[in-house]
Amino acid sequence: MIWKTRINQTTKTKYPVIMGAFVGLGKTDFAAPFSEAGGLGIITALNFKSPNHLKKELEKMKELTEKPFGINISVLPPQVKGGHHLTEKSKNEYLAYIEVALDEGVKIFTTSAYQATFIGKRVHEAGCYWFHKAATIKHAISAEKADADAVTIVGLEGTGFKNPLTQTTLVNITMARRLLKIPIIAAGGIGDARGFLGAIAMGAEAVCFGTAVMVCEESPAALKLKEKWINEDIFTEDYHQKIYHLKLRDTVLPSMAVGHRKKIIPIKDFIEEIMNESERILRSWGFTAEEFNTIS
Repeated sequence: MIWKTRINQTTKTKYPVIMGAFVGLGKTDFAAPFSEAGGLGIITALNFKSPNHLKKELEKMKELTEKPFGINISVLPPQVKGGHHLTEKSKNEYLAYIEVALDEGVKIFTTSAYQATFIGKRVHEAGCYWFHKAATIKHAISAEKADADAVTIVGLEGTGFKNPLTQTTLVNITMARRLLKIPIIAAGGIGDARGFLGAIAMGAEAVCFGTAVMVCEESPAALKLKEKWINEDIFTEDYHQKIYHLKLRDTVLPSMAVGHRKKIIPIKDFIEEIMNESERILRSWGFTAEEFNTIS
């Protein structure tokens, strides 16, 4: 089946699926297999201590895959350790990574955590695309007003730092579809084909996989951690308290997506499983076309 959404037409990927940005882990050996499998692999730029180190990583990426990929820049908020109020100096430090990526031909740039309009402006000047990640509808609307080309909205089912006003993935995506004109990328607790199709039905035009892909073979995460996660009981009171009550700051915890992952498999198998099962489900519902097109 051919998949056509505004997102994968922009990214020029086979499927409307995007890799999450991973602190410490989002490097070439993880991102290249994701791109090769038909999604958009993401290299997390600030995993590298200088723009020159990022340049070498991007050169390596182009040796491993000819498929599209993107980079992520997380602009740290002042209230987070290591973050600070943006100054011209700090903006230029972030932009130095952007310039290297532009020189290496990167077309898709994702940002997260804090205000990144200055990055979006530079990316647009170069004729490329800017996707911003938000935890609330309010921030997603702000990203649209700042001319982001798309917005990733993370639901409460996701892991990582939580905004106290974060809603569930269902509420986020259905409400965002009513309130936004730019394409939406869904994230948070999605780990199988029904979750993928559900997000598309709710109004997303792509899905961003985080925890679900972290337990794949190519993920640099420790094997013991992967084994622990795929055996996580997401229905315990302890897990519930941590995932839904903002107790993640000092906890390494998988999102609820891990409840769908019971084996450590290659990224290629993971993406094919999602897409093939999605097609099977659509056929069972009577969908007969060879193209699934959400572009109106």
